[in-house]
Amino acid sequence: MFKTLSTLIAGVNARSEDRVRDAFAIELIDQKIREAEQSLKAAKATLASLIQRQRSEERQRDTLKNRIKDMMGRAQDAMDKRRDDLAGEAASVVAQMENELTIRIETCDRLSQKVIRLRNSIEAGHRRIIDLKQGAIQARAVRREQAIQTKLNSTIGRTSSTQETEDLISRVIGQDDPFEQSEILREIDCDLGHETLTDRMSDQGIGVSTRTTADDVLARLTPKKTA
Repeated sequence: MFKTLSTLIAGVNARSEDRVRDAFAIELIDQKIREAEQSLKAAKATLASLIQRQRSEERQRDTLKNRIKDMMGRAQDAMDKRRDDLAGEAASVVAQMENELTIRIETCDRLSQKVIRLRNSIEAGHRRIIDLKQGAIQARAVRREQAIQTKLNSTIGRTSSTQETEDLISRVIGQDDPFEQSEILREIDCDLGHETLTDRMSDQGIGVSTRTTADDVLARLTPKKTA
């Protein structure tokens, strides 16, 4: 039972975390980009320190090489002048400096490799941050579109509001035409007064004509007399 409850609680917490992440996705993206930029800035500072140390070691290496070269020349000059004691001391110093030179050369090589690796990592991180910023711009555009669509759906897509609007439109369009209604009423009045039946019978030549026709007008005209 306890294990089941623990599983359910873990599931609820996971869903709550997902909802929070969805609600604050843009803010989280911006925060992650800021963290990446801070890490990149720290890496750049480390690279600058490594390059500074590398250059210092290279200067000491080159200085040591010059000292060895100078001491070798002095040792050779001492031997030429049969000063074996000074030549021996010079040889001892040269041996020490060559051992130190070996260590400094190895140090310079290690620093050079570290600088190359860190520089490559920084370049990759820089490109990654650019991609993240582009993705953040797209995410903001999508989020704005979603917000507009949600607002539009909440305004227009509400069933009750839409249905009420459609009912009002149907009510206005479906109203009777007042002019047509007045014509119908006039026709009804004529039927009640038997006027329509009288006109129909008159048109069929039954009884006295109730309407003036074109023939009636022509009959009233007097033909002109010709000379």
